[in-house]
Amino acid sequence: MGAKKRLLERAETLMERLGSLLPPGTEPPDWTAHAFRWRRRGDRGWLQAVHGPHRIALDDLLCLDRQKSEIERNTAAFLAGRGANNILLWGSRGTGKSSLVKAIFNGMRDRGLRLIEVDKDDLVQLPEILELIRDRPERFILFCDDLSFEASESGYKALKAALDGSITATPENLLIYATSNRRHLLPEFQSENREARFVDGELHHGESVEEKISLSDRFGLWVAFHPFSQAQYLALVHHWLARLGGRPPTAGSAEPEALERAALQWALRRGSRSGRTAWQFARDWSGRD
Repeated sequence: MGAKKRLLERAETLMERLGSLLPPGTEPPDWTAHAFRWRRRGDRGWLQAVHGPHRIALDDLLCLDRQKSEIERNTAAFLAGRGANNILLWGSRGTGKSSLVKAIFNGMRDRGLRLIEVDKDDLVQLPEILELIRDRPERFILFCDDLSFEASESGYKALKAALDGSITATPENLLIYATSNRRHLLPEFQSENREARFVDGELHHGESVEEKISLSDRFGLWVAFHPFSQAQYLALVHHWLARLGGRPPTAGSAEPEALERAALQWALRRGSRSGRTAWQFARDWSGRD
């Protein structure tokens, strides 16, 4: 009996270890969550619930009034069942593209909006994701952050088909929001401009350029993000210092000038006057004695 018991215990331990190696893709997603991340192991994928998403608020995103208004309007129309477009948020690094998507989600999650984050390398499994949510009552934003491709990557074709071009219709309860530093999502080379030609007085791009434009062209809205001016950057520095409880400069003293000089030197070393740079400087400044 003792040997048999030990054998059963070893078998149970082995089953537990094997179970830990298998992805939880056979289990239904936890639909009580508001945010999800698509995870993949081998050829199998599953929606992993994210119960503590980044809690950034729209009020924390300064100097982006035009971008906020356009994306908020589109998302509100989507939630109301009206016409809405997939969005490509493109432009300079650190200017709030991904933060704005997360802030819009946080502001509208109580109205039934859900967020699914998908890595570029997992876009080949987009058909599986679409089938999972097709009959759900919630409305989903499929979020692809920092997106760019080489032309040979498989996720590139999967995204093109999901946006517009597959025989299977994209679910009405889904929009795709992608961020990128590239407007056309693919590298562009000077040699490709030599393929352009004039036909009846009109400029026509070559096949290489047309192929690259064809992906970004499937996004109904392009929202551009540009580098901040010095005044905007300093306004962001003061905002984040106030948010983080940093030591405020004394009015009428030399401290405001010293603070702003330090903030500008920080941005110069980073080579970027962006919202991210302002936030990083404020964290450093507020952490000092």
